Amino acid sequence: MIRKRNSGCSFSSGSSSSTMSFGVLDEQSFRLCCQLLLQQSEQLNDGWSWEAVKGSEEGYLKKTALRSVIIDSSTEWDLEGSDSDTHTSCQETEKEQSAPASIDDAGNIKGDLEEDEDDEDDGVCAESSGSSQVLQYEYHILFSCSYSAPVLYFRATTLEGRSLSLEEVWSSVHPNFRLRLQRSPLNTITLQEHPLLGQPFFMLHPCRTEEFMSPVLQAAHHQHRPVNYVLSWLSVVAPLVGLEVPLNYCTLLRPAASPD
Repeated sequence: MIRKRNSGCSFSSGSSSSTMSFGVLDEQSFRLCCQLLLQQSEQLNDGWSWEAVKGSEEGYLKKTALRSVIIDSSTEWDLEGSDSDTHTSCQETEKEQSAPASIDDAGNIKGDLEEDEDDEDDGVCAESSGSSQVLQYEYHILFSCSYSAPVLYFRATTLEGRSLSLEEVWSSVHPNFRLRLQRSPLNTITLQEHPLLGQPFFMLHPCRTEEFMSPVLQAAHHQHRPVNYVLSWLSVVAPLVGLEVPLNYCTLLRPAASPD
């Protein structure tokens, strides 16, 4: 059974501040957010579906997409993750880049990331010498009871069915995000076993999700805006792995009634 935490963070911004623990999510609220995202996805024909695990009450959101990416196999990547020297700077940067209160502000986060990467390495956006390939990506959104947050798992294969290695996945990441992905615990890409399927998947580590989602929920609460936790979170992390989140989602949000 999935362990739950008492948080009260759902897609409604009208929750009482005395009972809301900003930035964390419980399983029930995760399910509600997923249901709303699925309804909106159907309206927008965005391709998300809910996959139930046979013989279990658990499940996950799933989407597949084709992407044309450049794979530069000649580059060696540092796959060791973040070290203690960069922990503080990453933490400060993430606070400055707090996630938007609604999905229509997600472009601002993406723009900030691109500007930061231009400052850090003037040559990082140079044209790659790799080859362009069409790949099939499969994205899964699961609930993590350990972090009380959604987690993005994904895998990528060629049209012939060959799975990409971790090095190839790093190579396919947009240059503007590459350095930050390797340095920040929030965005580190690792190869993990899918907790529900038992198969190898790549994962964006969720250890900083609470930190960057807290401003989202606080702003929505103070401004009486409706906010879907999962959708707002996805609008921030999805561009890092090439997953598009249409801005039309924000037009489908409707104010939720505040509790008496």
